Amino acid sequence: MANSGTGPGSITPDGSPVEFYLLIEPNGEPEIISAALTPGASILEIGSGVGRLTHPLLALGYDVVAVDESADMLAHVRGAQTVKARAQELRLERVFDAVLLASYLVNTADDDARRELLSACARHVRPGGSVLIQWTPAEQHDAWEVGRGRTTGNLSITLTALEPVRPGVVASTMRYTQDDRVWTQSFWSRRLTDDDLRAELEPAGLRLERFLTDDHSWVLAVRE
Repeated sequence: MANSGTGPGSITPDGSPVEFYLLIEPNGEPEIISAALTPGASILEIGSGVGRLTHPLLALGYDVVAVDESADMLAHVRGAQTVKARAQELRLERVFDAVLLASYLVNTADDDARRELLSACARHVRPGGSVLIQWTPAEQHDAWEVGRGRTTGNLSITLTALEPVRPGVVASTMRYTQDDRVWTQSFWSRRLTDDDLRAELEPAGLRLERFLTDDHSWVLAVRE
């Protein structure tokens, strides 16, 4: 079950093409996050990538520590402390007001890795603190269809392959383009219902508090 990627520039261990992710702008995520947190809160951002969310959160006055397993991604983060580490192995000697787990990382097809991710979130957030999770709800997962995607300016994202692997798990390939540059990213993902997510949070000592968006793609969990 290896994620992979192709195209110009560096490719991270999970198949993400760094040069493409440098091109993507925030799409309302900083506003969703800031509406859920108190001003100036400390945030541990797990899977920060090149800082697509880090930089606007810093501009909004938050104290952000950015974590990613890719040094090539972290090299583009400015103004925040950075930590190169696999999230599952992260053990910092502090806790935060909030932990941010974006980029649909919780939908990994590796069940053990998901539990380790959520445990990492829980051990780095203060009691009563918030864990903000971006995920793909089951209804959106079921709606995936080859050929669908979106175009913004000269950037396009298209789903080019979708194959069932086992019940609840699919293998997908995305095609990213900017003008004549082309990247692909292939990954496996697990379908999770709202109840599945609640059940995954509980062993980590987290409780699903509420959904932050109408489509349920952002969740606020609280450390008990």
